[in-house]
Amino acid sequence: MASAMFCRQCEQAARGVGCDVMGNCGKNPEVSALLDLMIFGLQGVALYASKARELGKTDEEVDRFMLDGLFTRVTNVNFDPDDIARRLQNCHRMKEKAKALYEDADRQQKGGDATQLTEEAANWQPAGDTRALIDQGRHHGIRTWHQDENILSTIEILIYGLLGMGAFAWHAAEMEKEDDGIYEFIHRSLAKTTDPQASLEDFVGLSLECGKWNLRTMELLYDGHAELLQAPEPMKVNLGTRGGKGIVVSGHDLPMLEEILKQSEGKGINVYTHGEMLPANGYPGLRKYPHFVGHFGTAWQNQARELPDFPGAIIFNTNCIQKPEASYTDRLFTWGEVAWPGIPHLEGYDFTPVIDKALALPDLPENPGQEILVGFGHEAVFKVAGTVVDAVKNGAVKHFFLIGGCDGAKTGRNYYTDLAEKVPKDCVILTLACGKNRFNRIEFGDIGGIPRLLDVGQCNDAYSAIRIAVALADAFQCEVNELPLSMILSWYEQKAHVILLTLLHLGIKGIRLGPSLPAYVTPAVLDVLVQNYDLGPITTPEQDLQHALGQ
Repeated sequence: MASAMFCRQCEQAARGVGCDVMGNCGKNPEVSALLDLMIFGLQGVALYASKARELGKTDEEVDRFMLDGLFTRVTNVNFDPDDIARRLQNCHRMKEKAKALYEDADRQQKGGDATQLTEEAANWQPAGDTRALIDQGRHHGIRTWHQDENILSTIEILIYGLLGMGAFAWHAAEMEKEDDGIYEFIHRSLAKTTDPQASLEDFVGLSLECGKWNLRTMELLYDGHAELLQAPEPMKVNLGTRGGKGIVVSGHDLPMLEEILKQSEGKGINVYTHGEMLPANGYPGLRKYPHFVGHFGTAWQNQARELPDFPGAIIFNTNCIQKPEASYTDRLFTWGEVAWPGIPHLEGYDFTPVIDKALALPDLPENPGQEILVGFGHEAVFKVAGTVVDAVKNGAVKHFFLIGGCDGAKTGRNYYTDLAEKVPKDCVILTLACGKNRFNRIEFGDIGGIPRLLDVGQCNDAYSAIRIAVALADAFQCEVNELPLSMILSWYEQKAHVILLTLLHLGIKGIRLGPSLPAYVTPAVLDVLVQNYDLGPITTPEQDLQHALGQ
């Protein structure tokens, strides 16, 4: 039976329940239906790919497409119905390829006909055009995943974890950093979501396993960036503009940024980052380009207010795109998994259209701005680990706060600004992801030469934050949960969600999450998280600080 739009995968879920008229992210019901159909199509791919893998058969194209499909379904990535429809046709092609792989292997093993899979997703045939695909998608919304609300909740927790991990794995695979275990888990766990006999406990276990494999995924992603661009180092970033032509790059993709820098070198164009690209300014392999001059703007949700003031060319390379304002659509491009109707989408790594557009547009003004520090990945912090440990032992540093995660437009996020400002001056703040934009322009000073605010990087760099916490625990010969460390996190979409699963997999307790808890977590499932992990919502900055500091 066809159903109306219903989506609750991000923190902006309407009324704290779900978006059923129009997505607060900007997604309309037609796009929502197509993205629901993408999950259904990927389940079909997973059913055959997991069976084939059990028989020793794999296919790189099928594996890579799974990452493409999962990334496409992440919040604020793809809003173009025709582009998603094209991807759905490719999804069916991958399902048929995985089917042939499985059936050939099964016939060879049995010496007879292959066992036929009867699951609906395994036998999906896509409609022929975008409108018909939308109609198909309306039959496969999240409420069709299970009728028991608590099991549905745990299926959503798993699938949204797979979306986030798929995005991280897509970035890692771009640099040829892959682990077959990641693909095996994705196929196996997504196939399990079609099993009507699977239990709540099954999906809880798979969600924690998702956290485990996400840790491996983030490790590969960090290694890829460090090998390609050298490990991040503390560097100052200018938040103003330099006189001349300009390109601003928004998103998360560092190899793509390097290509733009290579191709624009010597052409009189200055390149800036925007949004979650800010940490790119801490990589020596990118800062070696003299025309990589700084950062423009703040967090993703402010782009429609800020980008009209950028007269150069603009390109989005991953998630966090919003409906563009008409004033800059004529100089906007998308790349990678990102798409918006009517905006030119670039395939491959030829950025000539962006460069040509930048050269044809007016100059930016000479307007130097504030400078802030980035680049405190775990390798940079390890270099001063002795100083940090000594500062804790002699009482100069009393506590560490990890205040980070996704930013967003919903009210209530000023909490994180207020919290950071109220953190006592004998405490250090670690931060990462775009949530830091709430307070990263504040002057926090230092403690004996240790900056009180350490920017660890993107959401893609959560691995570094985990490595820092583990290193501190090793230095003090204790568990992470015994450290003077409090994690107070903000979330918006599925990459933050899967990072939380990784923290739970590691057994980290006492995390405070906000500005609201996920709409897809039922009271019964939340009770499990509270009982086992002491996971809870943020309250007020004053109360949460008192709790963290044992006051």
